[in-house]
Amino acid sequence: MIGRLLDKLVFGVALIVALQMPLLVDHYHQYLSGWYKATQWQVDGYEATAKTHQFANAQAMIENHLKNTEPSVRTDAEQKLATVELLADLRLGMDTFATGNLLEKMLFMLHPDRIHVLKDVTQNFKLGIPLNPSGMAFGVVFALLLNILIMLPFRFFGNGRARQYS
Repeated sequence: MIGRLLDKLVFGVALIVALQMPLLVDHYHQYLSGWYKATQWQVDGYEATAKTHQFANAQAMIENHLKNTEPSVRTDAEQKLATVELLADLRLGMDTFATGNLLEKMLFMLHPDRIHVLKDVTQNFKLGIPLNPSGMAFGVVFALLLNILIMLPFRFFGNGRARQYS
């Protein structure tokens, strides 16, 4: 009796947690989109500055500035280079979120290099229920699998003891 109650409780908690994942992925996508747009705006500014000063592109301007003897110009160029590299990483994320399935998006989001972003996203995250069928299906299937995984040791050891006393 207690085992069944525990099983239902574990499933309920797993279902609530699993239903949050599609919502968290959507929040992460919105956060990533804003960050991507802001970074793209900065890099577009670098491109405009490069063209204004007769450089082929922003990369050529940055490479030229990295060779400059003035430390502040080199530091500025390093910051610009980091921003351009960030844009490439963000573009990869935007592509993943545009074409990937829920698991691919979750893997991107949960990558150890991006945990700091996930922490920022979760600060404004509110619990809810996904309203799309794929989110609901994911939640139920993931909750069932998680429930089976968590309850497996209890079932295995519980049945073993019951057989010993029979």
